[in-house]
Amino acid sequence: MFENNAICKLLNIKYPIFQGGMAWIGTAELASAVSNAGGLGIIGAGHMPPDVLRAEIQKCKGWTDKPFGVNIMLMSPFVKEVMQVVIDERVPVITTGAGNPGEYMPALKEIGTKVIPVVASVALAKRLVRAGADAVIAEGTESGGHIGEITTMALLPQVVDAVDVPVIGAGGIGDSRGMTAAFALGAQAVQMGSRFVLSEECIAHENYKNLVLKAKDRSTVVTGRSLGHPARIIANKLSRKYEEMEAAGASAEELEKLGAGTLHLATHKGDVENGSVMIGEISGMLSDIKPVKQIIEDIVGGLPNVIDSIQGNCK
Repeated sequence: MFENNAICKLLNIKYPIFQGGMAWIGTAELASAVSNAGGLGIIGAGHMPPDVLRAEIQKCKGWTDKPFGVNIMLMSPFVKEVMQVVIDERVPVITTGAGNPGEYMPALKEIGTKVIPVVASVALAKRLVRAGADAVIAEGTESGGHIGEITTMALLPQVVDAVDVPVIGAGGIGDSRGMTAAFALGAQAVQMGSRFVLSEECIAHENYKNLVLKAKDRSTVVTGRSLGHPARIIANKLSRKYEEMEAAGASAEELEKLGAGTLHLATHKGDVENGSVMIGEISGMLSDIKPVKQIIEDIVGGLPNVIDSIQGNCK
C-alpha cells in the first residue's frame, strides 16, 4: 500500500501521514515515534531558541533513522537563527506557517531539504508554490491552534485544483474515515495533530490529555480573531476572560499579555483553566490514549473497510 504515493516517494516515508508540528508538545519524543511508525514526525519549533531546537533535532536523530521534519513559525523572533540550525543539521523536511519561506528557499534547496508550507487559502498556496514549495498542507479551520477561516472540506479540493504539487490535507482528520475523505478530495497525504496529542509518547500534561478526552463536539472556541491570528482552544476560564476583554474593547497589547505563556502553562504545568488547551474540533471523537504505532496502524488498517463501505453505498 502507498508504493506509488507521491508524498511517500518524495519524502521516503512508508505512510502518507504527517504529525502536526505542535509547539511545546511536538517534541523529539513524539516526532521520532511517528517517524519510526512509518509516518513523518515533526518537531514544533514554535518560539524555541535555536539552541533548544538544535538539542531536539539531535535527540530525534538519536531515536530514529527515518526522515523527520521541523515546523517553523515564520513570526518567531528566532526565525533566522532557527533556519540556520535546520540548515546546519540538514533536516530532511520543514513545514512552515505564518509567512512566506521564500527568502530561505535557496539555502534549503541546496542541502536537499523539502519545504512544505501550511496554507489556509488558495492564493497563499499558489504564491508559495511559485516560490518553490515542494508540496503544501491545506489546513482547514477545524484544526487546533492557529487557524484560517475556510473549512477543510471547502479548502482542500480548491487547493488541489490550483497547484501542481502534492497536497496534504489537515484539519478534522483523526481516523480512517477522515483519511479516506481527504484522499477523495484530492489529497495525497494527511496531517494530524489532535489525534497524536492523545498518544502515549506525547509529553503533554495528564490534565491536558484528560480535558481533551472529555471534550465534546462543541467544546472548542476560537480566540484572537480581533488580533488577526485566531486560535482554536477548549473553552475554559482563559477563553471566557479573553472573550470578555475583546467585547469590552481591550487593546491588542492587553490581549497579547493575557495570552502570553498560556500554552506552556497548560501543556507542561497542567493548568487547563488558565492555560491555553489548543486542540481541534475532532477532539469530540477522540476517546483513548494509545501508542503512536497503534494509532497509525489502526488508521491505515481501517482504510480498506472504509473504502468497501463507500463502494457498497454507491451500488
